[in-house]
Amino acid sequence: MNYEALRAVFRRVNALLGTNYTMHDLRHTAALRMSRDENLSLRDVQTILGHVHLSTTGDIYLVEDEAWVIRRVAEHLAEREDRARQPPPPVAAGYQAADLAVLFGRLPQ
Repeated sequence: MNYEALRAVFRRVNALLGTNYTMHDLRHTAALRMSRDENLSLRDVQTILGHVHLSTTGDIYLVEDEAWVIRRVAEHLAEREDRARQPPPPVAAGYQAADLAVLFGRLPQ
């Protein structure tokens, strides 16, 4: 489908729905979804969009939903607490537990 044909599709859809969507709206939606994909770096998104500067991509598409940020931070803190509760690995042969306690701040078990 060429550019003019797609524009015609958008005109018909917008007329039926009473909306004003554009092809550029699709580009923004795709870019926002790519920027939130853990398998893509911001550099990947920059390349796909053809932005010259990484700051252009970041300034536009790194708008985070506050609830999303709060959930990710809560998950991170919960994982950190879980790791802190796990016992440290046993002291390897040849090392003194007291020396490791000085280095790491607690006695290994």
